[in-house]
Amino acid sequence: MNDQTTPHGSRSTLLAVEDTEFLLRDEMRSIRFALEYAKAELALRDWGIRSTIIVFGSARVPSPEKAAAAREAAHTDAEKARAEKLQQQSEFYRIAREFGRIASERGGAFDPKNRWRDNVIATGGGPGIMEAANRGASDVGAPTIGFNITLPHEQAPNPYITPELSFRFHYFAMRKMHLAMRANALAIFPGGFGTLDEMFEVMTLQQTQKAPPTPIVLFGESYWRRIINFEALVEEGMISASDLGLVEFAETAEDGWASLKRRGLRATA
Repeated sequence: MNDQTTPHGSRSTLLAVEDTEFLLRDEMRSIRFALEYAKAELALRDWGIRSTIIVFGSARVPSPEKAAAAREAAHTDAEKARAEKLQQQSEFYRIAREFGRIASERGGAFDPKNRWRDNVIATGGGPGIMEAANRGASDVGAPTIGFNITLPHEQAPNPYITPELSFRFHYFAMRKMHLAMRANALAIFPGGFGTLDEMFEVMTLQQTQKAPPTPIVLFGESYWRRIINFEALVEEGMISASDLGLVEFAETAEDGWASLKRRGLRATA
């Protein structure tokens, strides 16, 4: 029970916006949805951010620094094997960081047109690949966005997000909406359930023409070919052969940027 009190000892005299117990009732869920939408939307407008490049990927991918520390601390065969895997995965962190830098320098984050900025790097706000992309933008002093989510095991915003553009959501649906609604392109790195969920949501929106065509690049072709048999979906008649054209693969940050540009990304820098 909230301990808010009033001079008359009754919560009924509180203004509605002051009464958190009232705002957190189940019946007020639609209002909380609207508030989560409006808070981020108005802040992004105030910053003049018109469009973004979204970077998805695993929160578990370590930075090269953390991978090196794990390798140094490994003693048993199991620890050494795990450290070797982390070392391999950290290459994706390095590429995501470089991509965040390239996209920020060349996409328009530094070059507002009539106050509007385009192609600003945005992520889910957490560690791993998300941190790497925000870090790359931060390396060159560009604004960069984090759409974080409240989880049972708290996911803290990474330190490379522009503080005024670090948002926290309760509802996954509203977070996904903000990730998708102003995206000019998607750069997707290896990840797990969350990455797959976000990737397929955007691909479905494009396949069904509920969203405008947006170039998507998947980094690490061997990973994605092993995880998803795209051709089997065509062979089984579950998707059309043309749906495979929704994505391209890339191995380097430069290749990923070139893929997005070739497939329609408009860079204003």
